[in-house]
Amino acid sequence: MNILVTGATRGIGKTIAENLSGHIFAVGRNEELLKAYSDFLVCDMANKNDLEKLGEYVAENKIDILVNNAGEYIYSPIEQVDYEKTEHLIKVNLIAPLYIASRAVPHMKEQKWGRIINIGSISGVMGEACASLYSASKAGLIGATKALALELAEYGITVNTINPGWVETDMGNVSAEEGEWTKEEILECIPQKRFVSPLEVAGMVKYLISDEAKGVTGQSINLCAGLSVGY
Repeated sequence: MNILVTGATRGIGKTIAENLSGHIFAVGRNEELLKAYSDFLVCDMANKNDLEKLGEYVAENKIDILVNNAGEYIYSPIEQVDYEKTEHLIKVNLIAPLYIASRAVPHMKEQKWGRIINIGSISGVMGEACASLYSASKAGLIGATKALALELAEYGITVNTINPGWVETDMGNVSAEEGEWTKEEILECIPQKRFVSPLEVAGMVKYLISDEAKGVTGQSINLCAGLSVGY
């Protein structure tokens, strides 16, 4: 199986790429870190030329399993949001995953099998104060997942989104530092009183690409230690 993972240089993406069986095609911005993989492409998801090159890379390598993991987070009160921030985050978190999928789907349709897994966020399900751009982009990804699942179901292609809550990664810790609450205060709001491990996300990806999950499509799966249930 040819598996492409975006944002594969650190955190959730790196863990996913390291724990899947198949030919991994890694995508990220840091060339030095990408050299850990035999096949990789340096790509800035907000750059149109880079994204088009990635689209060609996806088509040429006949990707069977696409993991749209790359994403960015902006913590900002709405009155401090400007056009550039809005454009950048929507490009990275929503436009890029959809464009990459558009280039992967022809091969998947031809073989009547494929898996598209989007890494969303619990913020796209619940909303997050002072992170409206991020919440909006991840909510859009959930909507796109449902639509694509309907469109591609007859071809044996499943499309799902995993929505992690707070994850024990550099991005998760930076997000905690930038917010108004301390990490200890955040933990008090999580029913299981812990951050999710990147290995848990990788495990969910492994399940969703398996034959056992062939009937699971169009789903938005919250992997959040109970955060979406309430507190």
